[in-house]
Amino acid sequence: MPASKTPTHAPVRSLDQRMDALRRANDVRVRRAQLKKDLKDGRVRIQTILGNPPEYVSTAKVVDILMAVPKFGRVKAARFLNTCRISQSKTVGGLSDRQRAELIDLFNR
Repeated sequence: MPASKTPTHAPVRSLDQRMDALRRANDVRVRRAQLKKDLKDGRVRIQTILGNPPEYVSTAKVVDILMAVPKFGRVKAARFLNTCRISQSKTVGGLSDRQRAELIDLFNR
């Protein structure tokens, strides 16, 4: 007779903990939106973001950040990632030193 599976529940959190998590998540969204706008307007260089990413960018997907660069769409971003052998699901914080260096080098050409 197979053992019955017990449902897994998320740990109980207080209202203060939930509100704090929501506040932090909202802050990250606002800061990423501002970063994308700054990239689009040319106030920030992608090489700077990839070389030394701020903490709020570390969990963002690389392809999403690349698409904020002027003249970059999904196809060109995918081509850059394929050239560097980087998965489209890779996050900025998850890039290896080699991947980071190759990607920055592509932009400096």
